[in-house]
Amino acid sequence: MPPLTKLILVSVILITSLACVTLLGGESPLEEQPLMPPTPAHVYPFEPASCPLITNQIVEANAPSSDSSEDDSGYDEEVSDEGTYLVTYLIDNENLIEPYYYEDISSDLQNEQDNFEAHQTLWNYFASLIPYEHRPHLTEFSIFTDGENNTLAAVAQTYNEPDLWGLEVDIADTSDYYYLSFTLVHEFAHLLTLGPEQVPPSLAIFNNPDDNEIYLQELSACSTYFPGEGCSNRASYINQFYNQFWTEIHDEWNEINLEEDEDVLYEKLDDFYYQYEDQFLTDYAVTHPAEDIAESFGFFVFAEKPAGDTIAEQKILFFYQFPELVKLRTEILNNLCTVFPQ
Repeated sequence: MPPLTKLILVSVILITSLACVTLLGGESPLEEQPLMPPTPAHVYPFEPASCPLITNQIVEANAPSSDSSEDDSGYDEEVSDEGTYLVTYLIDNENLIEPYYYEDISSDLQNEQDNFEAHQTLWNYFASLIPYEHRPHLTEFSIFTDGENNTLAAVAQTYNEPDLWGLEVDIADTSDYYYLSFTLVHEFAHLLTLGPEQVPPSLAIFNNPDDNEIYLQELSACSTYFPGEGCSNRASYINQFYNQFWTEIHDEWNEINLEEDEDVLYEKLDDFYYQYEDQFLTDYAVTHPAEDIAESFGFFVFAEKPAGDTIAEQKILFFYQFPELVKLRTEILNNLCTVFPQ
């Protein structure tokens, strides 16, 4: 069995998507960047390095525009159903090894499949941003494409091991590093908040991903927030985030999330977003609590510390109560200021 990743999809209960839909302006494929070895461990100062020209651009590129309307939401654009997987690598001590090349690739994608240098550049950039010790369960790296301006990246449990995860990046959408940087940190936030130490995976669900009855049994037996992969630990980031920000709106959101017609679903999510706009940092955050915490973590890393005047800003402040996450933010920003392509 090739090292494919497995996404748990239980559409009757919820729509769990750890893929990030992005609207990118660049039309060119990934420009070759110098290979960047992973940043070695350092003792960072408490205050992160300052590169405001980069971080401000990242925040501006990923924040909702002031003139946004219900017709330009980032998540309701036409996207491909699955995309095409090109290659999956195993990750061994930060090295990409044992590539599995998917067969029946169309001739127009052959160059993208064979371009190991571009794959290595993408992996090195992620590995240079995110400290190694914070992603021990990330063991696969995949290159795929669903065309330009659709899904930029995703994470998922690996096919055989529920405790291990894989990162997937669309080679067609990687030319804009302002979007790419935010999205990679967003995807890392999923690893941080849904990994096995935070959300012990349910073997029953993992082994029976299409069985709604098993899903309901696992859900009903859980006394904490249940993001889909398993029952979150009481002290987990996502359980605390859910209890602070989602308990009063979850039932209303879940009614929307049960909608089976995708077009109607996104229309209702639009309405939900505009009803509670002061509670969400982006429209994509309303698609799932797991996406909300990941979007919030992205702004925690890249944006200045807000005053907390809105619930959306309070979601950024949520992470400041955890010293280990403040330290992690410092490390990521120090790495960003060093490795962001100039």
